[in-house]
Amino acid sequence: MQHAPGFLAVVDEARTRVNEIDPAQARERLANNPDAILMDVREDREWLASHAAGAIHLGKGVLERDIESVVPDKNAEVIMYCGGGFRSVLTAEVAGRMGYTNGHSLIGGHKALINAGWEMESCE
Repeated sequence: MQHAPGFLAVVDEARTRVNEIDPAQARERLANNPDAILMDVREDREWLASHAAGAIHLGKGVLERDIESVVPDKNAEVIMYCGGGFRSVLTAEVAGRMGYTNGHSLIGGHKALINAGWEMESCE
């Protein structure tokens, strides 16, 4: 997907405040912390088509409104992913501004998970 320059500038600026991890690091964190949360922040239609097994869904459009009820522990480890690793930077950054202290953005997003052989599920 070709992203607009303004969008990329916003993501690059937010990236300076976000911890990014790759799929191998995410797998290790999830294995070592049974309370860690893998959160898909994509749109509903993307989630329904395919998502990582065991992930929860909280779309970027409602994250600020709903994250505190979905993840009340602001110290919880939350690994966010989107389609390609851009929107998850933005959601991890805003979660940090809301007081979440252990959030991560997955580099490469859903595409990277598929390429790394993660098990996928579908709701369709």
